[in-house]
Amino acid sequence: MAANPTKVLLDVDTGVDDALALLFAVAHPAIDLVGVSCVAGNAALPQVIQNTLRVLDAAGCPAVPVAGGAHRPLLNPSRDASHVHGADGLGGIVLPETSRETYRIDGAAVGAIEMMRRVLMVSDGPVTIVALAPQTNLALLLRAHPEVAEKIERVLFMGGSASVGNATAVAEFNVWHDPEAAAIVLDSGVPTFMYGLDVFNRVAVPLQKAVELQSSGRAAERLAGELISHRMGVGAGREPVYTGLIGDAGALCALVDPGALRTALLPVYVELAGSTRGQTVVDRRVFPGEDSMHGLRGTAGLTEVALEVDADRYVDLFLGTIATLA
Repeated sequence: MAANPTKVLLDVDTGVDDALALLFAVAHPAIDLVGVSCVAGNAALPQVIQNTLRVLDAAGCPAVPVAGGAHRPLLNPSRDASHVHGADGLGGIVLPETSRETYRIDGAAVGAIEMMRRVLMVSDGPVTIVALAPQTNLALLLRAHPEVAEKIERVLFMGGSASVGNATAVAEFNVWHDPEAAAIVLDSGVPTFMYGLDVFNRVAVPLQKAVELQSSGRAAERLAGELISHRMGVGAGREPVYTGLIGDAGALCALVDPGALRTALLPVYVELAGSTRGQTVVDRRVFPGEDSMHGLRGTAGLTEVALEVDADRYVDLFLGTIATLA
């Protein structure tokens, strides 16, 4: 382990790319994984929990607290992403049964909000929350236990966009799935870092490399190859396509190698109504606009936003890190 690894609490809705991120988090020496909270998103919560436990097994992860949290968004009905990740969230990849259990105290299961609170409050140093899912768990945690904010170094979240969306024309899935939760986190006063679609969509492994990984002598590399090779559905009647994206794992690459990104500290807020609901409005203007001049502009906290990425550097980082797993 690195001399001063970053304590990381992961919040996941384990689908294909969350699984890649879990493998990376376990493998990289600069990350001290102190807990994993699960939330509905890419799949229903029970499936997310099972996927998470099984991927941690595949990564050879030591015992770490894992807990299930919110079954649905704060206001929205739950809508999964099975067209992207498959009905089981892992693209049909079958992993062995697990004996790993969720977090318990005196034999009783403890939910994600309480697990997160306990992990944060007993930590001997600041903890970075890396949110790779809708931020329902984080919003509930910060509203129920505001005292934890002083223990959080920052929230680095995969979500949002400073350009186009994917769930809608302007909204990215994680934020669109629970926009109120994302707004609560952005307005919490905790430092935030947005790893959005602007960079997410650029970090991809070439198909030939993914095929090679599937023939690796290392089980974790084979799993990574299978996950990366999963073909994403793009609509009724259309053939699934290979993207090669490492997806959520890129947010962890941003944590350990921020120098591969160009970022800017910008006002960001979440649109909560109308056809643009779920959009992260990123104010990139150099000069004040008419909304400011006429007192029409609301308040928006500053967020560090990733705008450009050295994609090859992150692909190499990801592949090199996964190669260290058994």
